[in-house]
Amino acid sequence: MSFISDINSDRGLYKRTITLAFPIIMQALITNLVSLLDNIMVGRVGTAEMSGVSIANMLFFVFNLTIFGGISGAGIFGTQFYGKGNYDGQRYTVRFRIILVTIISTIATLVFVFFGKDLINLYISEDDAPELRAETLKYGMEYLEIMIFCLFPFAYGQAYSSAFRDCGQTKVPMFASLTAIGVNLFLDYGLIFGNFGMPQLGVRGAAIATVIAKAIEALVIIIAAHVNKPGNKYIIGLYKSMRIPADLTKNMIIKGVPLLLNEFLWSLGVSAVAQSYSVLGLDVVAARNIASTITNLTNVFYVQMGVSIGIITGAMLGAGDLELAEKSGRKLIRFSTFISTLPLIILVISSFFFPKIYNTTDEIKALATYMIFVQGLASPIWAYDNACYFVLRSGGKTGITFLFDFTYAWCLQIPLAFVLTRFTSLDARLIIFIVIFSEIIKAVAGHIVIKSGIWINNIVDDTDLSLNKEETV
Repeated sequence: MSFISDINSDRGLYKRTITLAFPIIMQALITNLVSLLDNIMVGRVGTAEMSGVSIANMLFFVFNLTIFGGISGAGIFGTQFYGKGNYDGQRYTVRFRIILVTIISTIATLVFVFFGKDLINLYISEDDAPELRAETLKYGMEYLEIMIFCLFPFAYGQAYSSAFRDCGQTKVPMFASLTAIGVNLFLDYGLIFGNFGMPQLGVRGAAIATVIAKAIEALVIIIAAHVNKPGNKYIIGLYKSMRIPADLTKNMIIKGVPLLLNEFLWSLGVSAVAQSYSVLGLDVVAARNIASTITNLTNVFYVQMGVSIGIITGAMLGAGDLELAEKSGRKLIRFSTFISTLPLIILVISSFFFPKIYNTTDEIKALATYMIFVQGLASPIWAYDNACYFVLRSGGKTGITFLFDFTYAWCLQIPLAFVLTRFTSLDARLIIFIVIFSEIIKAVAGHIVIKSGIWINNIVDDTDLSLNKEETV
């Protein structure tokens, strides 16, 4: 059956997916739009400031995806418990997420405090001018030292936000993001440039604005969850104790650890590839920062489509509709790939004018134009891989998703980038093209695994949720 025929015969499925995805996409789109404007404002200050912030943000990127991976294992169970109508099970998964993000945030804080300078130095090439290297390190550390205070608010906000998404409630996280975004933009413009009677703090101002905005976003989400207890029954008695049944804890750890490690190692892999690019000079670091800013904005279309696909197939699996989940999963993967034509078009068009906004050299602008164009062409491949990942994850096959991402990143992409940047004299543009389009190999692997049907699995029917008396609500 053709894709067009699928659309005509399964309008209800696609409409449900879009309805669920739209608030998530808008939340991510607006958040990334603020990041884009924040990046542009810092980029207007100077190249060293932009490069320093870009490098520091690579470290926070690893933290953010580690949090995402940590809560994802519990989220698989939360989604299937919701599909089954089991609020007790959902409550336990939220407790698990809160405990886990506390541990991750504590570790990350210690790492950034004691090793932040060394980590930033990894991304600064010794071939660049000493003055530029010193300035890049200085601005990177200024940004990092303040952004550390953002870790815990971000983590708790994500734990609660994921609980909302388990139930298909995506409007509250979107509203929270909108609230934070207004604050972020106002403070960015004021604190970076010294407007509205505020002090001119440059990159420190950008960091302060982000910390305040993330704290507000987390508070809005948490308060909304606890105020609307009838609509969020899993929240009732959430902090009555922090007990989680042993059987469920064991299962969430078994399913969750591969996802946590996967997101951590995958994000570390992205950082490792960026570090390999940095060997080519700070011009490449600056160009990559410009390109990734606009790419992150457009990628939310298919990334959040993947999240929605995982929620829908996970609820079907939890309800016992295995055959329906299998058919829907395959159709939604194709649909997500089709949606990726939108970021492709946006990136290709914007590549010719977006870099000109920045206050940097013509060489950096030209390289950024090329990178945006190539990443736009790769959008359909990334969309397909992303959808495969979330379908596999919805059935609890976290070991396979770990291999799916980890094997590609650490056994192919990272060694490829390492060798090409250090042991060849290839032009930076050709190296970037080869590394990006190596993703085709991952897409082929995803197609084979999805087609095998190994991911079709209900993981909540046999879970022991025996309660203590004081836990019953």
